[in-house]
Amino acid sequence: MIIKKTPEQIERMAAAGTILVKTMNLLAGKIRPGVTTGDLDQAAEKFIRSQGATPAFKGYRGFPGSICASPNEMIVHGIPGPYALGRGDILSVDIGVVLDGWVADAARTFPVGPISPVAAKLLRVTEESLFVAVEQCRVGNRLGDVSHAIQQHVEAAGLSIVRSLVGHGIGREMHEEPQIPNYGSPGTGILLEEGMVLAVEPMVTAGRHAVRVGDDHWAIYSQDGSLAAHFEFTIAITAGGPRILTRWHEAKGGRAAA
Repeated sequence: MIIKKTPEQIERMAAAGTILVKTMNLLAGKIRPGVTTGDLDQAAEKFIRSQGATPAFKGYRGFPGSICASPNEMIVHGIPGPYALGRGDILSVDIGVVLDGWVADAARTFPVGPISPVAAKLLRVTEESLFVAVEQCRVGNRLGDVSHAIQQHVEAAGLSIVRSLVGHGIGREMHEEPQIPNYGSPGTGILLEEGMVLAVEPMVTAGRHAVRVGDDHWAIYSQDGSLAAHFEFTIAITAGGPRILTRWHEAKGGRAAA
C-alpha cells in the first residue's frame, strides 16, 4: 500500500532532508586522497546526532555503518571502513536521516581529485538522469514515465542502467511502496498522486548492467568491474509540481555549518 503524506508531514521530511544535506556538504569538504570511508562515516554520524537526528542506516537490517560508502566499481551498500580514497577514485555516498520519526534519503557520487574522462561522463550522465526523472514526478504522470526518463537518458549516452536495484517510496519507513525501477515504458505503472514521496535513485555503470554481491553480503558491484555511479533525491509529489526534499545540488562542494 502506498502511504500518501500530508503537507505537514512532507515538511517534517523536508526538515530531515535539511540535516541530510548539511551532512552531505560536510562530507564533500572531507573527500580527498588518504581519507578513509570510516573517517567519513564517523564524521557523518557525529554531525547527524548533533542535530538531534539519527542515522537511518545504522543497524538497519544489521548494517553497521551510518552511511553507505561505495568506491569505483561498487554500486551501493558499501560498509565504511579502512578503505583509503585514492586520487582518481569515485565514491558514492548514500545517507539516510531520521528526524522525529520521518526519514530522508539521498546519494551523490563524488570525484576524488581529477578523474578519468570515462568516470567524468558517468557522473555527469547519472546526475543528469536524476534531474530528468524529477521532471516526471508530477501529479497525473505514471511511475513508468519516471523510470523511462532515466533509462532513455542513460542509454542514449552509451551507459547501462542497473536493473536489479530500485528506488522506493519513503516516509516513516526507509523503504515503502512503490518500488521504482530505473527502466521502463512511459504511460505504464501506478498513477502519481499528490502526497506520494519517492526516493528516486539512478544507479548506472560504464559497462554492462549485471551485478554481483560482495563477500560481506552487503556491497553490490558491477559484475564486469566497470565504474558505477549513484545519485538520489527524496522527492515529494505536490500540487505545485515535484519538490526535492534533499537539495544537495544547491551547495555542491560546500561545507555544513558547525
